[in-house]
Amino acid sequence: MAVLLNIEYSMGVKQMEVLNMYYSSGNYEAFARPKKPADVDRKSAYVIGSGLAALTAAFYLVRDGQMKGERIHILEKLDLAGGSCDGRKDITKGYYMRGGREMDNHFEVMWDVYRDVPSIETPGVTVLDEYYWLNKEDPNYSLCRASTNCGEDAHTDKKFTLDKESALAMSKLFITPEKDLEDKKISDVLPESFWSTNFWLYWQTMFAFQRWSSALEMKRYLCRYVHHIDGLPDFSALRFTKYNQYESMILPLVKYLEAHGVTLEFGMNVKNVVIENKNGERVAKQIVYIKDDVEQTIDLTADDLVFITNGCCTDTSCYGDQNTVPDLSCVKNGTGESWDLWKNIAAQAEHGEYGNPDHYCDDFEATNWMSATVATANEDIIQHIMKICKRDPRKGKVTTGGIVTVKDSTENWYMSWTINRQPQFKAQDKDTVLIWVYGLTTNKEGNFVKKAMRDCTGEEICQEWLYHIGVPVDQIEDLAKNACNTTTCFMPFINSFFQPRKESDRPKVVPEGAVNFAFIGQFAETPRDTIFTTEYSMRTGMESVYTLLNVDRGVPEVWGSKYDVRELLRACYYAIDKQPITNIKLSFKEREMIKIAMRFVKGTDVEILLKESGLIPDTEE
Repeated sequence: MAVLLNIEYSMGVKQMEVLNMYYSSGNYEAFARPKKPADVDRKSAYVIGSGLAALTAAFYLVRDGQMKGERIHILEKLDLAGGSCDGRKDITKGYYMRGGREMDNHFEVMWDVYRDVPSIETPGVTVLDEYYWLNKEDPNYSLCRASTNCGEDAHTDKKFTLDKESALAMSKLFITPEKDLEDKKISDVLPESFWSTNFWLYWQTMFAFQRWSSALEMKRYLCRYVHHIDGLPDFSALRFTKYNQYESMILPLVKYLEAHGVTLEFGMNVKNVVIENKNGERVAKQIVYIKDDVEQTIDLTADDLVFITNGCCTDTSCYGDQNTVPDLSCVKNGTGESWDLWKNIAAQAEHGEYGNPDHYCDDFEATNWMSATVATANEDIIQHIMKICKRDPRKGKVTTGGIVTVKDSTENWYMSWTINRQPQFKAQDKDTVLIWVYGLTTNKEGNFVKKAMRDCTGEEICQEWLYHIGVPVDQIEDLAKNACNTTTCFMPFINSFFQPRKESDRPKVVPEGAVNFAFIGQFAETPRDTIFTTEYSMRTGMESVYTLLNVDRGVPEVWGSKYDVRELLRACYYAIDKQPITNIKLSFKEREMIKIAMRFVKGTDVEILLKESGLIPDTEE
């Protein structure tokens, strides 16, 4: 079934036209190829930024929009495409990985793209083929979701330990309308007891939520991934790429676009998009940018489409290395090149229709965390790793299966670490292992290193990690100095999109009345999907192209597990740690209500569903 989003606009003296970007599900739409959009041959496109959203927009302009590649221009300030999905080696400092992306099998737009992007490693197959085979042959799961006592106890017990009050509060959050959650924090809707549950430990460290994060965004996550609740404790729900995401995802997509004639122009620091509003019709008229220290402009017509990446979670990243602390002197609330661009655009709105950038960048103390990349080939350290994760990271297979959260550090740096399949870089030495470490709290001293994380060199952060994996204290400083190389990155706005918000704080992908421009990326608003995912960025890229070009094919809807009673019942079963409801401590009144309900559904399909979910025993007592 398709849900039509009809957006009417006129272009000059032309008759009123209707854009029909719509959502769909099923193979009928997924396998269809759209006709060539009307008038596409006279149109051009300018894509601001080169992150996943931007590259996806360019992809859909080429494949489904059938626009000639030479008419598509990607404008990027840096000298490398990929935005926040970067991964690189500095020949003087070492490997840098600011972060990683967790993916699942229902990233519908992502797989729609990569089923047509050729592999750059294996001739004759696509990126999706490679990815599918890899995760089938080497499925992801963790044996060490959390650790205590310097790694002595590391396991995955698969229990959420939710108390009754927390479980009921989460159920209420699940069904509360988003409008009622605007500007509310998670702490406003969940009880004090929730913070001590395993559910919160897993949730907070996997997704980087904080108590003060948006209740609205947490609801979206609960609804979006309810079908994966059983895979949350051991990460069996997740899939990962073979290499870092730049090499596995960005580079093949860039090669695809270049092969189709798309131009990537680097060193283009876009400062503003001038938008003219006449009689409710909004037209982007000019792009203002700086190139080689000279301010320049690109004049636009209504046939020049502009795709704007507004905001960036890794804006103003501050880097350190083995011997250097990140320089935070440039970090200030309300400043950053992506924020400045968005602010210049938002200032042209009459009624806030271009969003509220100040809302996301005005408190970096609430939105920062820090990561580090440790490189080592030391056998003693690797043996400590293997003791925790029970796998050899040099085998080229799943190692930790996701982050290992150090429970001993929850009042300190709140450290987690992970080792993805090695090598993480194609050029990486076969004996070297790369470990990604991150801390949710950067302004408190560590357990071993008595300094705030943000004030530490890479060597000092490595010391804290070595302490938590059980390296003898008298060996830590020597190994961190001589057996490891550690680079670091402080990201002041990495969690900015989790700030409590209103729907209007993010602009719609295509604002009302917009003729030739759209917003894409993590700070554009598309319904039901969850930010901080590759799918969210890519979905905005697809929706923007399909709307502006009136592509006659459905955009795959967000996976609808929250509407599937089977998934909801399974989620309930796993949320109460895989117990039938008859085992739960309930009041007399609650038990009597359940007995009445069971008599009512006896012999029906509802009873079968309850048994299949595990909520009631499969055999009568």
